[in-house]
Amino acid sequence: MCEHASNHIPSEYHGLGLTPVELTRHIAWDPGAAEVTRLLSQSLNAPAFLGSFSRLLIDLNRPLDSAGSIVTRSEATDIPGNLGLSPEEIARRVGDIFTPYHAAVSAHLDARQGRPTRLVSLHSFTPVFLGVARAWEGGILFGDAAAFGETLVSRLQSAGLRVGANVPYKTDRAEDYAVPVHGDDRGIPAVLVEMRNDLIATRDGVHAWAQVLSTALQE
Repeated sequence: MCEHASNHIPSEYHGLGLTPVELTRHIAWDPGAAEVTRLLSQSLNAPAFLGSFSRLLIDLNRPLDSAGSIVTRSEATDIPGNLGLSPEEIARRVGDIFTPYHAAVSAHLDARQGRPTRLVSLHSFTPVFLGVARAWEGGILFGDAAAFGETLVSRLQSAGLRVGANVPYKTDRAEDYAVPVHGDDRGIPAVLVEMRNDLIATRDGVHAWAQVLSTALQE
């Protein structure tokens, strides 16, 4: 899964009041994550589900009742086009973007019942957040799937990466959707992979991360 694969905002939304440059930033998507996801999908012969709209319209990895579902401020940037939304507009985004994506994932997992399954959600994070530098090169986030998550951390560390468990964030049912809902609630081992986005800003970086993740997941 790659919920933040795209920074696409339909023209009718006028960029939610942001400039084109601002929409290339992490506030609008997870740069590099889609490219790693596609390569990993090919390497593992595994289906991939990529979000096709910007997280600023509605975040596919946030519960609908969370403050992060449709943000009015992301990091230090105000999102003018999300201010004062009507219930009808919120329902439209839920119906057009959020529900179809998760219905597709759910239908696929329903069809896999009885087959060994692992769920991996791929994301990227910024090297600096609100002025604070992050030394981690990546993180493996997990809830119930501690054995799966810790094994991946160990394998990635053995490959020479500065990777930790539940860094730079932690999974939280109140703030996360894919791992708790599609993974933990179904009894499917699930992790969220965080990659520092400066490390996947080039073709070589994307290929390197896809390769190391493929190896770690297949051993």
